[in-house]
Amino acid sequence: MTTEAKTDLTEVDLTAESLRISELFYSLQGEARDSGLPTVFVRLTGCPLRCTYCDSEYAFYGGERMTLADILQKVQSYPARHVCVTGGEPLAQPNCLPLLTALCDAGYQVSLETSGAMPVDAVDPRVSKVVDLKTPASGEQSRNRVENIPLLGPDDQVKFVICDRGDYDWARFTLDQYRLTERVGEVLFSPSYEQLNPRQLAEWILEDGLPVRMQIQLHKLLWGDVPGV
Repeated sequence: MTTEAKTDLTEVDLTAESLRISELFYSLQGEARDSGLPTVFVRLTGCPLRCTYCDSEYAFYGGERMTLADILQKVQSYPARHVCVTGGEPLAQPNCLPLLTALCDAGYQVSLETSGAMPVDAVDPRVSKVVDLKTPASGEQSRNRVENIPLLGPDDQVKFVICDRGDYDWARFTLDQYRLTERVGEVLFSPSYEQLNPRQLAEWILEDGLPVRMQIQLHKLLWGDVPGV
C-alpha cells in the first residue's frame, strides 16, 4: 500500500462512513489457516459474482447499514482477537478498506476472504488475504484477477474450491504456473460441500504429493449449512 493510501484511510471519520452488513457474529473459524479459532465474522452485503456452489446467497442483497464505529463497537463486545471480514465479496464496498485498517489499529488479527475478482493492492498490509481463485466449475473462472497474485505474500492464503476432477487438475496446474506455495503462506484445497467427496480429494492430493493443505469446512460439520455460525 502506498503512503498516500495509508494517510487517506487514517483520516476516515469512523462515525460518518458506513457499510451494509449482512451479519456480524461470533463463532469458530471454519476454514483456512485459523480454522478452529474463536473469531468474529463481519459479513458484508453484495457480490458481483454468482458461483455455482455459493453458500452465502442471502448476503447478495439487504443487510443493515452500520457506521464503521458501530461495527468496531460490536466487534469489541466479543472476546475473540481474530476478525474475519467476508461476504459476498467484501471489497465490492469501498469502505471495506478503512474498516480493515480500523480493525488492525484496534489490535485485532484480521483476515479478509475475497474472491480475487477485485483489486487487493490497497488492502492494509497487516491483513491476511484469503484469495479464492475460481475454478472452472464455479462458473466464474473468467473473473479471476491474476494481477493480484504478485501482490500476495507469506501471510496471505490462496484457496481453491474443488467441485470435480477437472477443477482439481486446473488447480494443480495453477499451483505450478504461479508457484503459489513459494509465494503465500498457505494453499488450501477445499471440496465443494456435498458436491465432491472429501475422501476423494484427499486421495488425489496424496497420489500427487501436492504441498497443499486440504480443508473441510469445520462450521458445517458442527452446525450444518446455516447462516450465522
